[in-house]
Amino acid sequence: MPQEGRRASLLLVLLLVAVGRSEGTAAPARLSLRGSWRLSNGNGSLVLRGDVPGCAHTALLRQGLIQDPYYRFNDLAYRWISLENWTYSREFQTLFDVSIWQKVGLIFEGVDTVAEIVVNNISVGRTNNMFSRYSFDITDVIQEVNTIQVHFLSAIWYAAEQSKNHQAYSVPPECPPPVQKGQCHVNFIRKEQCSFSWDWGPSFPTQGIWKDVRIEAYSLCHLIYFSVTSHYERNSQQWSLEIELDFDVVSSKPVDGLMTVSIPELQTQQTRTIELRPGESSLALLINISKSVALETWWPRGHGNQTGYNMMTVFIIEGGYKIEKISKVYFRTVELVEEPIPGSPGLSFYFRINGLPIFMKGSNWVPADSFQDRVTSKMLKLLLQSAADANMNMLRVWGGGVYEQDAFYSICDELGITIWQDFMFACALYPTDQSYLDSVRTEIIHQVKRLKSHPSIILWSGNNENEAAIAGNWFSIPQAKMSIYSKDYVTLYVKNIREVVLAEDKSRPYIPSSPTNGWKTVKEGWLSHNPYDTHYGDTHYYNYLSDCWDWTKYPRARFASEYGFQSWPSFSILAKVSSEEDWSYTSNFSLHRQHHAKGNDQMLQQAGLHFKLPQGTHLLENFKHTIYLTQVVQAQCVKMETEFYRRSQSEIIDGEGRTMGALYWQLNDIWQGPSWASLEYGGKWKMLHYFAQRFFAPLLPVAHEDEDVFYIYGVSDLHSDAELTLKISLHPWRSMEPACTVAKEGVTIKAGSAAAIYKEPIADLLRRCGNCTRQSCVVTFYLAGGGNLSSPSNYHFLSSLKDAVGLQKPQLTVSISQEQDHFRLVLETAAIAPFVWLDAGDIPGTFSDNGFLLTDKQRTLLFHPWESTSVAELKKSLSLTSLTDIS
Repeated sequence: MPQEGRRASLLLVLLLVAVGRSEGTAAPARLSLRGSWRLSNGNGSLVLRGDVPGCAHTALLRQGLIQDPYYRFNDLAYRWISLENWTYSREFQTLFDVSIWQKVGLIFEGVDTVAEIVVNNISVGRTNNMFSRYSFDITDVIQEVNTIQVHFLSAIWYAAEQSKNHQAYSVPPECPPPVQKGQCHVNFIRKEQCSFSWDWGPSFPTQGIWKDVRIEAYSLCHLIYFSVTSHYERNSQQWSLEIELDFDVVSSKPVDGLMTVSIPELQTQQTRTIELRPGESSLALLINISKSVALETWWPRGHGNQTGYNMMTVFIIEGGYKIEKISKVYFRTVELVEEPIPGSPGLSFYFRINGLPIFMKGSNWVPADSFQDRVTSKMLKLLLQSAADANMNMLRVWGGGVYEQDAFYSICDELGITIWQDFMFACALYPTDQSYLDSVRTEIIHQVKRLKSHPSIILWSGNNENEAAIAGNWFSIPQAKMSIYSKDYVTLYVKNIREVVLAEDKSRPYIPSSPTNGWKTVKEGWLSHNPYDTHYGDTHYYNYLSDCWDWTKYPRARFASEYGFQSWPSFSILAKVSSEEDWSYTSNFSLHRQHHAKGNDQMLQQAGLHFKLPQGTHLLENFKHTIYLTQVVQAQCVKMETEFYRRSQSEIIDGEGRTMGALYWQLNDIWQGPSWASLEYGGKWKMLHYFAQRFFAPLLPVAHEDEDVFYIYGVSDLHSDAELTLKISLHPWRSMEPACTVAKEGVTIKAGSAAAIYKEPIADLLRRCGNCTRQSCVVTFYLAGGGNLSSPSNYHFLSSLKDAVGLQKPQLTVSISQEQDHFRLVLETAAIAPFVWLDAGDIPGTFSDNGFLLTDKQRTLLFHPWESTSVAELKKSLSLTSLTDIS
C-alpha cells in the first residue's frame, strides 16, 4: 500500500476513535487571569485593586483615589499617574496538573505597553508594543501555586529614552504643539499615538493590561490563528474560501490529522488530511463552493444584504485531540479601481464591491475613550448603529488610535459598514532601526491575521498623513537631510508593512498612506511630490478661514477621506466635567479644553460670516447659545462640502471630478470637548449627525449657485433609474405660506450617479415668485415618487441669515405623549424657524429629525430613548432652540 494510502487509512481509524470518545485529556487546559489584581506604584506607597483588563487610571478612579480624569483640568493634575512605574501582581492556583502537558504558555492579548513579566520570581519576557500579542513559555516555571508580576515602565520615560538613544539623527516631531498639553516622543513607542495628546483629545499615556490574559496548556499542537477569506475567479465563475491556520506544534515529530469543513447552507462539506511540522506550522487550504448553490454576497449598507454563512471546522489530530471552530464566512469582492478617465488627466480612485462601483459615505473613527477598558461592546454598538442610522457605509479607522477590538469589526460586518483600516502611524516620522522594524513587523502580522476574516475591512492603509508630512516638509527638515527620512519612509511602509500585508492577505488592497496619489505615488518612488493632487488618490482638506458656503473653495477630489469643521458639544455633557465658573466661551476651562490652535476663534469667525453672534449679557445663556451656534455652523459647513462631493461623482470639470467618497472628520469623541465629531463622547448626536442622516440619504437633491444661476442635482445611490417629481418652493421668511411652488414631473434620476435636473437664473426664479428677494425668501425642494421612494427635504439659502429680512421668533411649543418604547412630539410654530434644535439634556436617545428648517405650522417627531424614561422626565429635560432665539 502506498504511504499516502496508509496515512489515509490510519487517519480514518483515528477519526472513528475520536468521534466515538468523549473530550479527553487531549483538549487544552485554560485558566483565565482576568479579574482582580493588585496594583502598586513604583515605591509601594500606593497599593490598590486593579482590574484586568484595565489601567492604572481607571483603577485609581474605581477606588475613589482620584476624581474623573476628564473633570476640568485633571488631565494636567493627574500627569503623575503616567510618570509612575506601576506593577500589576497577583497569586493564582493552577487548576490542572502541569506535568502532563508538553507546553504551558502565558498569553497576553494586549499589554499597554512597556513591561517585564515575572512568574514565580523568574523573568519570562518583556513587552514594548501595545498592538502585539505576547506568548511566553512558562512550562518550566509554573507551579501549583504561583505569583505573577507585570512591572510597567512609564511610557513617557521609555519614549524619551528611546529618542535619546537614537543618536544618528532626530526623528521629528519631538513634541506636540503646546496647545495640546501633551507629552513628547510618542513616535518612539508602539502605543496609541493620541494617548500622548491630539488636537481633539487629552494626554493620558496609560499603563495596564488592556486585553485578555490567560494560561494555556497543551500537547502536540495548539491553534493560534484561524482566518477565512473569500475569492472569486471570474473566468470560471467559481467562489472559494481560503482557510489559513497557524499552529504551535510542540511535538518533536510531524503531527497528522484530518480537517473537515462544513457549511450546511451551501451544501458544502470537505475533509482534508493535514500535516503539522514541529515549531510554528502554517497551513492554507482552498475550499471550492459548488456553482449550483445559490450564494448571496455580502454588501455595504444600502446596497444589499450582509449575508453570512455558519461554518464548522473540525480538526481531528492523532491521539484523539479534537479542535472545533465555529465561524461566520462571507463572500464579497473588493477592488480599488485606478484607471484612466475620459477627459481628465490622472486616474480614478474608487471602490468596486462585487463588481459594482460604490460611492463611499461616512466618517473617520477615533478611540471612543482614553481608557480602553471603558470601551464596551454596548458602547461600540451604540456608536456604530448611529453611523448606520446616518446612512453611512464606510468608516476609516484612523492611524493614531488603536486597532479596534473584535466586537467593533463584527458589528461592522453585521451593519454593512465598510472599514478603511489604517495601520497605527500618524502625523509623524518614525525610526527604522532593526528592533523597531521587528516590533512593527510582529504587530502587523498579528493584526492582519486577527482581522482579515472580516468582510467589512476593504482596505489596508499604511499611515495617516506621513507621506504628506514629508512632501510638505511639516517638520522643517533641511533639504540636504530629506533623503534620510524619505528612505526611512519607504523602509517602514513599503519594504516592511506592505511586504507583510501582501504575504498575509491577498484579498484586499493596500495603500501606503492617506492622503496618497495611488499609482502615481508608486511611480514617484512611493513618495509623491504632492499627495493632495486632486487627479489621483484621496485627499484631506481643511480650511477654516474661507467662507464654507463657497463651494468653489473645495477640491474636486477623486475621494475625500478627511474634511471638517469644529463645534462644541452640548452643555449637558460639558456640565458633567466642569463647574459654574467654567461656563463661558472665554473661561480658562474653555481655553484649556480647546486643543486646536485658535480653534475657538475660528468657529466664531466662520459663524460671523453668515449669522449674528450671541450678544447677551447673561453668561450661561450666552455660553449655551454659542455652543448651539457652533453646532449650526459645523453642520451647515460639512453639509455644503459633502453635497459638493456627492454631486461631483459623475462629472469632470476642468479635468477634475468623479468624486467617489466623502468621509468627514470625525465621527466620535474621546472626551467632552470641542472637536470635529458629529457624535459627542458617549454617543449623543450633534446637529451635524442629524444633517448627515439627510445629506447621506440614498436619494438626494442638492443645490448650488454658479454665476447667479440656480442648479439642483439629483444624486442617487440606487441600483435602478427612478422617475420622480421635483418640487421646489420659495418661502418668505415672514410668512408660513410659500410664495410659490414649482413641480417638475418626469425627472429621471440615473442609478448610481449625480446630474443636474433643474437650472434657472436666480433672477428669473425670484421674479416668478412675486415679492421674493434674496434676503426675504428661502428655497426648499425635494424629490417624490411612487411608493416609499422619496428624498429628504433640502434647502438653499439665497443670502446670509444675518441679512435675512422678515425672520421672526417662532414661539415654539411642543406636546409630548408616550407610544410604547418611544415618544411622540408635536411641534408648533408661529413663524418659519431655521435650525430648530431639540435637546433632551441628560436623557440619552435620538430624535427622528433635528436641526431642521421648519416651514410648517405643525410637525410631528419621534424621540427614541436609549434608556427607560417618562413623559414628565422628558418634558423637564427638553429644550427648544432656533436661530432667532440667539440674542
